[in-house]
Amino acid sequence: MSEGVGGPGRRRGRRPGPSDTREAILASARQHFTRQGYDAASMREIAQGAGVDPALVYHYFASKDRLFMAAMRLPDLLAALGEALGPPAGTAPLEELGARLAGTLVRLMSDPELPRTVAGLMRTVATNELGAAMVREFIGGVVLQRVGERLQGEDAPLRVNLVASQVFGLLVARLVVRLEPIASAPPEVVAAAVGPTLQRYLTGDIAGPERDAR
Repeated sequence: MSEGVGGPGRRRGRRPGPSDTREAILASARQHFTRQGYDAASMREIAQGAGVDPALVYHYFASKDRLFMAAMRLPDLLAALGEALGPPAGTAPLEELGARLAGTLVRLMSDPELPRTVAGLMRTVATNELGAAMVREFIGGVVLQRVGERLQGEDAPLRVNLVASQVFGLLVARLVVRLEPIASAPPEVVAAAVGPTLQRYLTGDIAGPERDAR
Protein backbone atom coordinates (compact mmCIF):
# COMPACT_ATOMS: atom_id res chain seq x y z
CA MET A 1 0.00 0.00 0.00
CA SER A 2 1.34 3.39 -0.88
CA GLU A 3 1.91 5.77 2.00
CA GLY A 4 0.43 9.24 2.17
CA VAL A 5 2.32 12.45 1.91
CA GLY A 6 2.68 12.74 5.66
CA GLY A 7 3.21 9.01 6.29
CA PRO A 8 6.26 7.29 7.68
CA GLY A 9 7.71 6.80 4.21
CA ARG A 10 7.99 10.54 3.52
CA ARG A 11 11.38 11.60 2.13
CA ARG A 12 12.85 14.37 4.21
CA GLY A 13 15.61 15.35 1.77
CA ARG A 14 19.23 14.40 1.89
CA ARG A 15 21.33 15.13 4.91
CA PRO A 16 23.53 18.19 4.43
CA GLY A 17 27.02 17.08 3.50
CA PRO A 18 30.45 18.67 3.11
CA SER A 19 29.57 20.32 -0.20
CA ASP A 20 26.46 21.93 1.33
CA THR A 21 28.48 23.22 4.27
CA ARG A 22 31.18 24.59 2.03
CA GLU A 23 28.67 26.39 -0.19
CA ALA A 24 26.90 27.86 2.85
CA ILE A 25 30.23 29.25 4.09
CA LEU A 26 31.03 30.72 0.67
CA ALA A 27 27.59 32.34 0.39
CA SER A 28 27.95 33.88 3.84
CA ALA A 29 31.48 35.05 3.02
CA ARG A 30 30.38 36.77 -0.20
CA GLN A 31 27.63 38.57 1.69
CA HIS A 32 29.85 39.73 4.53
CA PHE A 33 32.79 40.75 2.34
CA THR A 34 30.65 42.81 -0.04
CA ARG A 35 28.67 44.45 2.76
CA GLN A 36 31.52 45.11 5.17
CA GLY A 37 34.70 45.10 3.11
CA TYR A 38 37.57 42.68 3.46
CA ASP A 39 39.10 44.09 6.65
CA ALA A 40 35.88 44.42 8.67
CA ALA A 41 34.39 41.04 7.79
CA SER A 42 35.34 38.51 10.44
CA MET A 43 35.63 34.76 10.18
CA ARG A 44 33.36 34.41 13.24
CA GLU A 45 30.59 36.47 11.64
CA ILE A 46 30.93 34.53 8.40
CA ALA A 47 30.65 31.28 10.35
CA GLN A 48 27.55 32.54 12.16
CA GLY A 49 25.98 33.51 8.86
CA ALA A 50 26.58 30.00 7.55
CA GLY A 51 25.33 28.38 10.76
CA VAL A 52 28.60 26.59 11.47
CA ASP A 53 31.38 26.67 14.02
CA PRO A 54 34.27 29.04 13.14
CA ALA A 55 36.66 26.10 13.36
CA LEU A 56 34.86 24.56 10.41
CA VAL A 57 35.51 27.64 8.29
CA TYR A 58 39.23 27.30 8.99
CA HIS A 59 39.00 23.57 8.28
CA TYR A 60 37.75 24.25 4.76
CA PHE A 61 39.67 27.41 3.90
CA ALA A 62 42.61 27.69 6.35
CA SER A 63 42.72 31.51 6.37
CA LYS A 64 40.69 34.62 5.66
CA ASP A 65 42.57 35.44 2.47
CA ARG A 66 41.97 31.96 1.06
CA LEU A 67 38.29 32.16 1.97
CA PHE A 68 38.08 35.50 0.17
CA MET A 69 39.65 34.13 -3.00
CA ALA A 70 37.30 31.14 -2.99
CA ALA A 71 34.23 33.29 -2.30
CA MET A 72 35.13 35.75 -5.08
CA ARG A 73 36.04 32.87 -7.43
CA LEU A 74 39.57 34.16 -7.80
CA PRO A 75 42.51 31.94 -8.69
CA ASP A 76 45.06 31.38 -5.95
CA LEU A 77 46.73 34.77 -6.25
CA LEU A 78 48.97 34.22 -3.25
CA ALA A 79 50.40 30.99 -4.62
CA ALA A 80 50.90 32.61 -8.02
CA LEU A 81 52.59 35.62 -6.44
CA GLY A 82 54.79 33.36 -4.36
CA GLU A 83 55.90 31.66 -7.56
CA ALA A 84 56.67 35.01 -9.16
CA LEU A 85 58.61 36.30 -6.16
CA GLY A 86 60.61 33.12 -6.20
CA PRO A 87 60.80 30.30 -3.72
CA PRO A 88 62.05 30.09 -1.12
CA ALA A 89 60.75 33.14 0.73
CA GLY A 90 60.67 35.52 -2.22
CA THR A 91 64.33 35.39 -3.16
CA ALA A 92 64.07 35.97 -6.92
CA PRO A 93 66.46 38.75 -8.04
CA LEU A 94 64.68 42.09 -8.00
CA GLU A 95 65.84 42.88 -11.53
CA GLU A 96 63.95 39.81 -12.79
CA LEU A 97 60.73 40.51 -10.95
CA GLY A 98 58.96 42.39 -13.75
CA ALA A 99 59.37 39.52 -16.19
CA ARG A 100 58.40 36.97 -13.56
CA LEU A 101 55.25 38.90 -12.63
CA ALA A 102 54.29 39.27 -16.29
CA GLY A 103 54.77 35.56 -16.92
CA THR A 104 52.66 34.66 -13.90
CA LEU A 105 49.97 37.11 -14.96
CA VAL A 106 49.54 35.67 -18.44
CA ARG A 107 49.37 32.17 -16.98
CA LEU A 108 46.58 33.28 -14.67
CA MET A 109 44.73 34.80 -17.61
CA SER A 110 44.50 31.38 -19.25
CA ASP A 111 41.90 30.40 -16.63
CA PRO A 112 38.60 30.20 -18.58
CA GLU A 113 36.63 31.42 -15.54
CA LEU A 114 38.74 34.52 -15.00
CA PRO A 115 36.96 36.82 -17.52
CA ARG A 116 33.65 36.39 -15.71
CA THR A 117 35.32 36.88 -12.34
CA VAL A 118 37.07 40.07 -13.42
CA ALA A 119 33.89 41.45 -15.00
CA GLY A 120 31.96 40.77 -11.80
CA LEU A 121 34.56 42.47 -9.65
CA MET A 122 34.62 45.49 -11.96
CA ARG A 123 30.84 45.83 -11.64
CA THR A 124 31.14 45.59 -7.87
CA VAL A 125 33.86 48.22 -7.74
CA ALA A 126 31.95 50.59 -10.01
CA THR A 127 28.58 50.36 -8.25
CA ASN A 128 29.31 49.66 -4.60
CA GLU A 129 31.68 51.66 -2.42
CA LEU A 130 31.97 48.87 0.12
CA GLY A 131 32.67 46.48 -2.74
CA ALA A 132 35.39 48.83 -3.95
CA ALA A 133 36.82 48.93 -0.43
CA MET A 134 36.72 45.14 -0.32
CA VAL A 135 38.82 44.81 -3.48
CA ARG A 136 41.12 47.65 -2.46
CA GLU A 137 41.77 46.19 0.99
CA PHE A 138 42.46 42.70 -0.28
CA ILE A 139 44.62 43.72 -3.24
CA GLY A 140 46.46 46.46 -1.38
CA GLY A 141 46.74 44.93 2.06
CA VAL A 142 47.23 41.27 1.20
CA VAL A 143 48.52 40.84 -2.36
CA LEU A 144 50.51 43.98 -3.16
CA GLN A 145 51.99 44.12 0.31
CA ARG A 146 54.03 41.05 -0.58
CA VAL A 147 55.49 42.86 -3.57
CA GLY A 148 56.12 46.01 -1.56
CA GLU A 149 58.14 44.04 0.96
CA ARG A 150 60.74 43.45 -1.75
CA LEU A 151 61.17 47.15 -2.43
CA GLN A 152 62.96 49.88 -0.52
CA GLY A 153 62.44 53.60 -0.36
CA GLU A 154 59.59 55.97 0.34
CA ASP A 155 58.15 55.51 -3.13
CA ALA A 156 57.54 51.76 -2.69
CA PRO A 157 53.74 52.20 -2.20
CA LEU A 158 53.53 54.26 -5.41
CA ARG A 159 55.55 51.68 -7.30
CA VAL A 160 53.33 48.76 -6.31
CA ASN A 161 50.23 50.81 -7.12
CA LEU A 162 51.61 51.48 -10.59
CA VAL A 163 52.17 47.75 -11.00
CA ALA A 164 48.56 47.17 -9.95
CA SER A 165 47.30 49.74 -12.47
CA GLN A 166 49.13 47.94 -15.28
CA VAL A 167 47.78 44.56 -14.17
CA PHE A 168 44.19 45.76 -13.83
CA GLY A 169 44.31 47.56 -17.16
CA LEU A 170 45.62 44.48 -18.92
CA LEU A 171 43.01 42.22 -17.32
CA VAL A 172 40.17 44.50 -18.39
CA ALA A 173 41.51 45.09 -21.91
CA ARG A 174 42.27 41.43 -22.62
CA LEU A 175 39.50 39.62 -20.75
CA VAL A 176 36.54 41.98 -20.34
CA VAL A 177 36.60 44.55 -23.15
CA ARG A 178 38.53 42.11 -25.35
CA LEU A 179 40.38 44.90 -27.09
CA GLU A 180 42.07 43.60 -30.23
CA PRO A 181 44.75 42.72 -30.98
CA ILE A 182 45.74 42.47 -27.33
CA ALA A 183 42.85 40.11 -26.57
CA SER A 184 44.11 37.42 -28.93
CA ALA A 185 47.84 38.09 -28.76
CA PRO A 186 49.86 35.03 -27.71
CA PRO A 187 50.58 34.98 -23.97
CA GLU A 188 54.33 35.05 -24.50
CA VAL A 189 53.98 38.21 -26.63
CA VAL A 190 51.94 39.93 -23.92
CA ALA A 191 54.38 38.89 -21.21
CA ALA A 192 57.37 40.14 -23.20
CA ALA A 193 55.68 43.50 -23.81
CA VAL A 194 54.41 44.06 -20.27
CA GLY A 195 57.42 42.76 -18.33
CA PRO A 196 59.73 45.76 -18.98
CA THR A 197 56.99 48.18 -17.96
CA LEU A 198 56.42 46.34 -14.70
CA GLN A 199 60.18 46.31 -14.11
CA ARG A 200 60.40 50.08 -14.63
CA TYR A 201 57.61 50.60 -12.13
CA LEU A 202 59.44 48.40 -9.63
CA THR A 203 63.01 49.60 -9.98
CA GLY A 204 63.29 52.25 -12.70
CA ASP A 205 62.87 55.98 -12.88
CA ILE A 206 59.26 56.95 -12.21
CA ALA A 207 59.88 60.61 -11.35
CA GLY A 208 60.10 61.83 -14.94
CA PRO A 209 62.40 64.55 -16.25
CA GLU A 210 63.18 67.32 -13.84
CA ARG A 211 61.62 70.65 -14.69
CA ASP A 212 63.91 73.54 -15.40
CA ALA A 213 64.08 76.01 -12.56
CA ARG A 214 62.39 79.21 -13.44
